[in-house]
Amino acid sequence: MNTPISIRLDDEVRETLEAEARSRRIGLSTYLREIATEAAIRVRRERIREQSKAVGQYVGSSREAARFYEDWGTPRREEA
Repeated sequence: MNTPISIRLDDEVRETLEAEARSRRIGLSTYLREIATEAAIRVRRERIREQSKAVGQYVGSSREAARFYEDWGTPRREEA
C-alpha cells in the first residue's frame, strides 16, 4: 500500500532535485520515490551482508556450528 509522506526541503536542495528530475523527464515525486527505493534496497542488502558475516564468524569460531554446516556443502552422490 502506498502511503503519502510530507518532507521539508531547503530551497536549494529542492531546486537541485527538481533539476535532476527534469533532466530524467520525470516528476519530483517520482524521482524521490526512486531515490528512497534504491536506498531501502541498499540498506536491506547491507543488513543481510552484516547478518551473513555474523553467521560466518560464529561458524568459524564454533566447532558445533562448523559440524552442522559440513553436510551442507556440495551434494554428494550416495551409492545404492
